[in-house]
Amino acid sequence: MRPLILALACVFAFCLAAPAARAEIEVNVNRGDLQPLPIAVPAFGGQQGADIAQVISANLQRSGLFRPLDPAGYLERDINIAVQPRFNDWKQISAQALVNGQVTVEGGRLRVDFRLWDVYAEQQLLGLQFTSSPENWRRVAHKISDAVYERLTGEKGYFDTRVVFVAESGPRAKRIKRLAIMDQDGANPSYLTDGSYIVMTPRFSSNTQEITYMSLRPEGSAIYLFNLETGRRESLGSFQGMVFAPRFSPDGGRVAFSVERGGNSDIFVMSLASRASTRLTSDPSIDTSPSFSPDGARIAFNSDRSGSPQIYVMGADGSNPRRISFGQGRYTTPVWSPTGEFIAFTKQTGGQFHIGVMRPDGSDERLLTSSYLDEGPTWAPNGRVLMFSRETPGGAPRLWSVDVTGRVLQPMPYPGSGSDPAWSPLLN
Repeated sequence: MRPLILALACVFAFCLAAPAARAEIEVNVNRGDLQPLPIAVPAFGGQQGADIAQVISANLQRSGLFRPLDPAGYLERDINIAVQPRFNDWKQISAQALVNGQVTVEGGRLRVDFRLWDVYAEQQLLGLQFTSSPENWRRVAHKISDAVYERLTGEKGYFDTRVVFVAESGPRAKRIKRLAIMDQDGANPSYLTDGSYIVMTPRFSSNTQEITYMSLRPEGSAIYLFNLETGRRESLGSFQGMVFAPRFSPDGGRVAFSVERGGNSDIFVMSLASRASTRLTSDPSIDTSPSFSPDGARIAFNSDRSGSPQIYVMGADGSNPRRISFGQGRYTTPVWSPTGEFIAFTKQTGGQFHIGVMRPDGSDERLLTSSYLDEGPTWAPNGRVLMFSRETPGGAPRLWSVDVTGRVLQPMPYPGSGSDPAWSPLLN
């Protein structure tokens, strides 16, 4: 499996131009009527320069905040990173921002220098250099994408990340479910289990090196920890009843999960250091899908204690549970955003399923999607985009994404069938 920890060095390289003033171009990500910013990303010079530029362009376009221009319309060709661009040529094709770069390989190391330009102000906004091993050129492209995104929006990017999910194949009656992982753009997929047993609800730890998931075998269910770097797999232990829906605490030191016994399920939390578990709920109902707030102080969860599945929030010790969802329909799979601003959820109303968000107090509920079956949202680490699985009648589930405005809805590039996605934090 491709290692997650890479030798990536980042050096500020402003020696090529005068220090940048504040950008005259700025993408306001909170405007509902946002028009994507026209941006030019010509092929970088050197080995794999065209590939790197293509990945950057695709990342920015998928965000919905940028509109990469067609290279066929470029007037300036073979742009040199050591020379200022011919700004008038880029203005003529309505480019507001320009990204150009150079790739070199020296001593077996890949070096990528790039510059971000404000075309109309005719000034450099950013100049950086990344080094890595040549096979990790895609990660360099993702890091450049993050740098451009942050400089122009003021928010952290989310492109240098990975997604763990359940890859599905075969007929519905004999569906094979394997634990899988890929880059956020669908590249470099690999499979972590062989499909001989069912896997469900994989979740990332905050250190990006460990995941937890549920396995279901004929003899019962179990929750596992899996180290992506070493390949080591270990069980959290034996429980009386079925265990499911695990999720890490923000510090990675605990795992919350549900245990079902005799038709009733409750939420437990386990310390990974001591392996001691504590029961957090004891209501005679189904309590499941725990999700910690970013500060670890509260847990959102799903419960039918009011007669139908709804979203509740309680202290991380199980104290003061209170219902926060009051709209019509059934609410499930709550997950707290990394910023703490929203809780995402799946909602069923009539014959439709939706991905939605609400504030942690239940206010400002917004439905972002609607289809035959949308479920299982997960947040990008900047809290701007959600990924989920979508299924059509008679079809297999596919991975989709939507931004928090609901404006940018699109299928993910991964070509196969997948469900239960979980987004990693930004990689180191």
